[in-house]
Amino acid sequence: MTKYFFNGLLVLVPLAATVYVVYLIFAKIDGIFRFSIPGLGILLTLAIVVVIGFIATNIATKRLLAFVDHLMGRVPFVKMIYTSIKDLTSTFVGEKKGFTKAVAVAIIPGSSVRHLGFITRESMESFGMNDMVAVYLPQCFNFGGNLVVVSRDQVTPLNVMGSEMMAFIVSGGVTNQNVPGNFRSKN
Repeated sequence: MTKYFFNGLLVLVPLAATVYVVYLIFAKIDGIFRFSIPGLGILLTLAIVVVIGFIATNIATKRLLAFVDHLMGRVPFVKMIYTSIKDLTSTFVGEKKGFTKAVAVAIIPGSSVRHLGFITRESMESFGMNDMVAVYLPQCFNFGGNLVVVSRDQVTPLNVMGSEMMAFIVSGGVTNQNVPGNFRSKN
């Protein structure tokens, strides 16, 4: 009986949590538009995002978007918020995806302990740190992480897709994907 109870929890908890989060998102978006038909707000939101995406890819509006970008980059406090959110968004959905170079990092040289992360900048020369790279180390069960700058020889490239690596790290290494078998050094 106890075994069945825990197996039931393994099925219900992730399913219920996912359904609940999706419901909250739908309810929040529907609440913004205050439509009486459930789901109409999310459909309108999706339509607006697609239309804006279409307009943004039009050659005529690229100048306008470049102007808006320039404008947002000129206001001190706004610049920090806007560029941070824009860079983070483009890392996940843009053409220049940022979490593609999965690596294992020896934070303490000579140690056998490795941290898993992603190279986010190949050269730190502009900061006066030659032969250094920037590595983002995501945290487990969290959307946070740490940025470390380490010597290039402390980094071992891994032959794994960025999305698989991120799922592996964020899940604390317990994801059911076939990721661990893919963790082979490129060296």
